[in-house]
Amino acid sequence: MRARYRRITRFAARYLVQSWWFELFLPRLGLGRFAARGRAARLRRIAERFHVLAVDLGGLMIKVGQFMSSRLDVLPPEITTELQGLQDEVPPVPFAAIRTLAETELGIPLERAFTFVDPDPLAAASLGQAHRAALAEPDVSDTGLSDAVLKVQRPGIDAVIDVDLRALRRVAGWLTRVRAVADRVDVPALVEEFAGTSLEEIDYLHEAASAERFAASFAGDPRVAVPEVVWERTTRRVLTLQDVTAIKINDLDGLRAAGIDPAEVATRFAAVMFDQLFVHGFFHADPHPGNIFVTPLPAPDPSMPEPVGSPSGGAGRAWRLTFIDFGMMGEVPDGLRRGLRRVLIAAATRNGKGLVDGIRDVGVLLPSADTAELERAMTQLFARFGGMGFAELQEVDPREFRAFAVEFGDTVRALPFQLPENFLLIIRAMSLTSGMCSALDPAFNIWDAVEPYANRLIQEERGNVARAAMTEATDYAGLVARLPRRLDELATRIEDGRLTAQVPRLERRLRALERLGRRVLAAVLFAALLIGGVLLRPDAAVFGSVLIVVSVLPLLYAVLAGFLGRRGTD
Repeated sequence: MRARYRRITRFAARYLVQSWWFELFLPRLGLGRFAARGRAARLRRIAERFHVLAVDLGGLMIKVGQFMSSRLDVLPPEITTELQGLQDEVPPVPFAAIRTLAETELGIPLERAFTFVDPDPLAAASLGQAHRAALAEPDVSDTGLSDAVLKVQRPGIDAVIDVDLRALRRVAGWLTRVRAVADRVDVPALVEEFAGTSLEEIDYLHEAASAERFAASFAGDPRVAVPEVVWERTTRRVLTLQDVTAIKINDLDGLRAAGIDPAEVATRFAAVMFDQLFVHGFFHADPHPGNIFVTPLPAPDPSMPEPVGSPSGGAGRAWRLTFIDFGMMGEVPDGLRRGLRRVLIAAATRNGKGLVDGIRDVGVLLPSADTAELERAMTQLFARFGGMGFAELQEVDPREFRAFAVEFGDTVRALPFQLPENFLLIIRAMSLTSGMCSALDPAFNIWDAVEPYANRLIQEERGNVARAAMTEATDYAGLVARLPRRLDELATRIEDGRLTAQVPRLERRLRALERLGRRVLAAVLFAALLIGGVLLRPDAAVFGSVLIVVSVLPLLYAVLAGFLGRRGTD
């Protein structure tokens, strides 16, 4: 494990130094053009070598690549494009080791828990692998299921994840010392966000609970199916699910052979994903082709009328979308959902300023950001490319598209922004959704999928505005109705000489607030000096020690000012 830790940190150190040399040092010497000349090729080489490292090490390194491929706010496109193709390209664990771990977790021999387990894995990933299985007779009677999928963690993955996270936290600490990075990105927060997601992903009890929650969200919806959890054969490291293997969503030939139109699949898939975001607030954050099946349903009796809500949509063969692998799920909190609703409405109405305001509400832009240029760029974006689908965008002159992309990218990179924690998985889910829909139907237009939701949200917003106006009007009418009586009471108090103003009390409160403000400022100054001294002491012992000693002065003021202030008011 020490060798693994050293290999990860050495890789990071090498390319951090290289990036510092080309991106920071050479431009300061006036050699910025020279440094930028081979930038794209240099970044691609870094991504390619990380790809090799990740596949070789497995564990969290593959997840790091997948995680960072969606951080368009952190990495340039030369790297994200290369990392988007990173898959779980790791060899499977020998079945003997899988058997040992599964029997330890379940507490019984595998032959008693299952009548059959295929030693060849159905799928092998960096964190675990899946095998087809058949449930034993007692479980068949209890669950009504027979075919199952046995998902087992890779042996020793806990230790591997611990080492990988320690290495990532070390690298994050290095990056906090690089001002160009620290000013734009909270790297330690990103690492902790990634750590939390990864630890949830290897907790199969959490995944099983997420599967049931997802199923409850779509209960009664004929478009969506979810495998049942066999809780009797599930632990933190072993997960047993109903076998729902069907046609992979990206198997165009298989879909057509089953009488299913891929374009219809694209439309329904986009609608289901938008339902998860804007209706349920709980969504599948990893909807890649391996995690979604299209399940054909038995052909109905032609003599019987088609039931209402049939997933066939009244034409062609009936089918539904079956989701699996609920290890990576996301939630949309109410505040974030409100911001997303505003973004969606602005996008649907081609409102550049409204879109920027919505992005600010979501928390992507910092309050200090000057958004005038971004609003102009968004307005131009809508005017030129708004409403275009993937096929239409392919017909645009590449030089025009490239010029706009460069200008727009420069505008965005100049702004202080970072994707908030809950937004990362949303972007991942939507980017995978958009790519999948375009693969199923090259003429697919994401605007057509967004429009129904945007129209519904606009109607809801109008209803909210009307209700707010009605409430305000009612309050105003009540105030007007009470005003004559209150004026009469005020005149009576003036005539009787009972009108008073408590100015001394107000002055005492203002003095107390002023003292409190000075104490808060002193406390902040103390913390800044102390932390600065602690951080500088390893590299500049004398200066760091001086800062630590000087920090005592504002601390004494904060303490003594509070004590003397209390005595003065007694």
